[in-house]
Amino acid sequence: MATPILRITPGSVPTRALVVGDPARAAAVAERLDGSEELGRFREYHTFTGRHHGVDVLVSSHGVGASGAALCFEELSQAGVGRIIRAGTCGSLREDVVDGDLVVATAAIRAEGFTDGLVPAAFPAVASVDVVTALRSAAGGRTREGIVLTDAVFYSGEVLGSRLELWHRAGAVAVEMECAALFVIGALNGLEVGAILAVDGNPLHPGAYDPHRDVVHGAVDTMIGIALDALVGDVR
Repeated sequence: MATPILRITPGSVPTRALVVGDPARAAAVAERLDGSEELGRFREYHTFTGRHHGVDVLVSSHGVGASGAALCFEELSQAGVGRIIRAGTCGSLREDVVDGDLVVATAAIRAEGFTDGLVPAAFPAVASVDVVTALRSAAGGRTREGIVLTDAVFYSGEVLGSRLELWHRAGAVAVEMECAALFVIGALNGLEVGAILAVDGNPLHPGAYDPHRDVVHGAVDTMIGIALDALVGDVR
């Protein structure tokens, strides 16, 4: 029986998955695979399979935000996926991490609200060592590494304001919206998980946010190649 959201059948899918937020990006990744085909499509969740360097892989989109993305991560686990790498975009929280840079998340600050319903507040959200190592190897020195902030808020309001400066002072490298959910769900389900992120701006600096620039598109393209290589690297 197919899972209710992703519409994939447990036990019949590859054990390695690349997840992205944007359904269009998932389709673009599928075009890079050999023998790609669509497995399921429901709301923002579009899922494909194909082969990368001869290894079967799955690609799925999860939308924006931890709660919705968690549906994807949970159903991938239910279907038998054992390794999940998220490839997405992020905002820099450091002056030396600039637009077009790539960040490998070693852990995530749980400020997204969702994981509080799964585990106690003291439970860490940490990427798998083997996946971080695989991403590092596939990148060949082209990435930065560190703790990222997983936040639930994209546009800060005037009432409470932004806490990004606080997390910048604490040493967070970047901010995004889904990694903490992936890392906690990975820990709870015994999955290998990790994330690589392309920097598309710096929310600490006022001004127009524009992720639709060549420097970002180029970084995303490079990021996808690294993520796919890391996904299958140990079985090539």
